[in-house]
Amino acid sequence: MIDIYKLLSENNKINDWKVNGEAVESYELFFVHKNLETIRATDTESVSVTVYVDHDGKKGLASFKIFASTSEDEARAKIDAAAAKAAIISNEYYELPADEVLDGEIRSNLSDFEPKEIAAKIADAVFSADTLGMGSINALEVFINKFTVTVRNSRGIDKREVKYSAMLEAIPTWNEGESVELYEAKRFNSFDFNEIKQEIEQKMREVRDRGRAGAPASAINCPVLLPAHEISSLFSELAYGLNFSSVYTHSNPFSEGDAIQKAPVGDKITVTMKGVIEGSTASSLFDSDGTTLIDTCVIKDGKAEAYFGGSRFAQYLGRTPTGNLACMEVNTGSLCDKELQKSPYFECVSMSGLQVDVYNDYIGGEVRLAYYFDGEKKIPITSISISGKLSDAINNIKLSDTAASFGRYRGPKYALFGGIQLV
Repeated sequence: MIDIYKLLSENNKINDWKVNGEAVESYELFFVHKNLETIRATDTESVSVTVYVDHDGKKGLASFKIFASTSEDEARAKIDAAAAKAAIISNEYYELPADEVLDGEIRSNLSDFEPKEIAAKIADAVFSADTLGMGSINALEVFINKFTVTVRNSRGIDKREVKYSAMLEAIPTWNEGESVELYEAKRFNSFDFNEIKQEIEQKMREVRDRGRAGAPASAINCPVLLPAHEISSLFSELAYGLNFSSVYTHSNPFSEGDAIQKAPVGDKITVTMKGVIEGSTASSLFDSDGTTLIDTCVIKDGKAEAYFGGSRFAQYLGRTPTGNLACMEVNTGSLCDKELQKSPYFECVSMSGLQVDVYNDYIGGEVRLAYYFDGEKKIPITSISISGKLSDAINNIKLSDTAASFGRYRGPKYALFGGIQLV
């Protein structure tokens, strides 16, 4: 590939530049039922270039990509074209991060194995859970990736980190009368055979019960239980309203010191935005600008504690940048499994997606599979929705005392809500 840094330094039409690179080594397995149909290994590299032009007290920017096939003449033309675009963009002025060098790695036990070895272990874990007579794993895809991420700019930022990730996509299927399928996707950077097996076993039971579920025979009125993969989106909505960019554009629903839980009668919410969470593929040491990530508690005991975000909007607000933190840790609460079993609840297992609207004070969504615990047994339910006021729901929230991880989230395994209606 061409020396893009030299070409950028030679161009007198720009004031600053930034180059983001990502090299990916991947190994992939594709199964139909339990038959391995395809093996694929690839090495790819992507490079994105951003140029900055200062004019009239403002800062403009424009970006483009270069490839292994890009010639020096083509790159020079791209730089000139981007400089012309940047010269007509008028963002408030800010400085780029400067003078930091880093060469790091996000620790992962995936690096302890050859890609083909760990991919086979993941597939074995999935298929070991395929034990129900009328169930099957209709298809499975396994992806193993090693990422080398770099960012370098004209102000002395030169950072590199190595990260690992695995992903599985499975289609659990149940064939009792009409065939029913569920889609399961799991991303992780820490391999645990038993954890994967248990999750797929649970999905096999869920797809069985999805086929057997029906609409409730009568109205149900009880607290609603949401699992980690749903409440993670709730806490994300609350936390991202405290980003510097939201504050700068006056779109933040909360300000520092505001009570997010205005009259809590359940557990109080504490959320910390983080750079690294064990097991999360979103973990990183720095953001796309090269800013070092600083863990920040943004919600403490139900109140907005602090803002967070990248360098540009931090400068606009006169704040210290934390970097664009992608991971989130939520404190566990007081609700244990034994306490949960003392009274009826409605457990949402699969939804079309939890809908959270902070500005209109709404929480709800369509439920594809749920279990109604009537105090003695669980009854599979479908064809129902949940709906309520967000403020009531979070005031009455009870968080589990055990933690689980899902994507960018680590926090309570489940949450029990009062104030949400079943409709």
